[in-house]
Amino acid sequence: MYFKICRSLQGKDLMSKSDPMVVTYVRPFGETRWVEYHRTEAIDNTHDPDFASKILIPYRFEEQQPLKFEVYDIDSLSSNLSDHDFLGAATCNLAQIISSGKVQLPLTSSDKVVGSGEDSSSIIVVAEELASLKDEVHLEFSGHNLDKKNWWWFCKSDPFLVFLKATESGSYTVVHRTEVIKNTLDPKWKKFTIPVRLLCNGDYDRSIKVVCYDWNSNGTEYLIGEFYTNLRELSAGPTTSTVFHCINPEKQRKKSSYENSGQIRLRSIEIRKIFTFMDYIKGGCQIHCSIAIDFTGSNGDPLTPNSLHYISTVPNQYEQAIKSVGEIIQDYDTDKMFPVLGFGARLPPDGRVSHEFFVNMHPTNPYCHGIQGVLEAYKNCIRAIQLFGPTNFAPVINHVAKFATAFKDGSSYFILLILTDGVISDMPQTTRVLVEASVLPLSVIIVGIGNEDFSAMETLDADTVALKSGGKRAARDIVQFVPFNKYMGGNQDPRTARLRLAKEVLAEIPTQFISYMKVNNIQPNPPLQTVTLLPPDPEILRT
Repeated sequence: MYFKICRSLQGKDLMSKSDPMVVTYVRPFGETRWVEYHRTEAIDNTHDPDFASKILIPYRFEEQQPLKFEVYDIDSLSSNLSDHDFLGAATCNLAQIISSGKVQLPLTSSDKVVGSGEDSSSIIVVAEELASLKDEVHLEFSGHNLDKKNWWWFCKSDPFLVFLKATESGSYTVVHRTEVIKNTLDPKWKKFTIPVRLLCNGDYDRSIKVVCYDWNSNGTEYLIGEFYTNLRELSAGPTTSTVFHCINPEKQRKKSSYENSGQIRLRSIEIRKIFTFMDYIKGGCQIHCSIAIDFTGSNGDPLTPNSLHYISTVPNQYEQAIKSVGEIIQDYDTDKMFPVLGFGARLPPDGRVSHEFFVNMHPTNPYCHGIQGVLEAYKNCIRAIQLFGPTNFAPVINHVAKFATAFKDGSSYFILLILTDGVISDMPQTTRVLVEASVLPLSVIIVGIGNEDFSAMETLDADTVALKSGGKRAARDIVQFVPFNKYMGGNQDPRTARLRLAKEVLAEIPTQFISYMKVNNIQPNPPLQTVTLLPPDPEILRT
């Protein structure tokens, strides 16, 4: 949800101030065109409007989501924007707003800043997240004196509960089923957790229908009874008001003396605030991205066009991967400084083999400014070193893990992007350091370049089987592996392919990030109140 505020707008009317309106455009994934997404209300006679209208935009960490804001002075009732005076435009990525919380963008017209000198027209954009839909509720119920549905004298019922929420159409849809408790009329179901969003759409007064059934092995479910409640009533906790009579409508109609088919009691309830990736970023948590590049001999002679490290006017696969992922990550990095490591090369002047060196060839400082700086350092490095081997990951993972160890408080989170072409040579050591690093604020992304056998990388990814070393299991999954050619091959549009690659590479980061914070019970800091001033981006504006 985004609030827009404009300051010091231009005056286009001779006898009065402007009547401004902001139009928001988005760029659909994989496309270059701008599509109108939202218009605010028009504010009469002001150069400093505060708009009440808000925009609801889905946020996706793994995508670069460009936004454009155009400001117009509304002169008539026409919906055609060309009938109104254009006051300026601004562009940024959604991630820049998320990471800052509040950004101020200078308004531009063509390639010139509208506000300059004493005239400084700008738009301020504020990001907020829908809060009530993030919580989750932990519920526990029991049944008492439920009807016996099995007619065999030695058998009782096998009860379970089904929870349904009311929809806008008046019908009910299933949101949760408990487990079946066998052969009892007094079941105690396990505590379960359900998002408030799923249980009642965030509406505490929305009707919730609870139905108790008797399970049968032949698939038939016999109704024991039902009742209605809502989250507001349940949130009072275990009281007399949360002991519900289980009513079987058919029995109620047939027998005037019928009271109920037992009781369902709320045993416990806890509503927990669930923090999101956005909460931590807005609270000042810093994302640090390090890049590690494979300079082993299996990449091929860099002087030949068949080499994966061949430098020409056409970006090679390493360059494309760096640019694809880096352009998204850099929106979360305040200083845009990226440490870049290399491994598997002979270094000048003595030809020693190193599995942990600085790609910019600086003896003490591995940082490169911006993704363009990373690319320049990479190309200069290729000309200075000799490709060698073997392919060892453990040293570069250990390098970044040492920094992550110093920031276990959640103030920083580290991402290591490893670009490699070959079969890993130190699998036992790499497995060990990854298992050890699984307790740190760290994620490791491996991009496989070329067409080698990457089966070992799939093992490290551990999506289905947890990574183990010496009998020790990883605390959480911190590795994501993506084969470059799966997304960049064939006749795909290069720009779209790069976006798809970055989306896949970064898809698991928010989940891994949140898993670290949750396991360590780290809550986000309050949102930062500062305003980040972003420069105009004429390149995006022109497209």
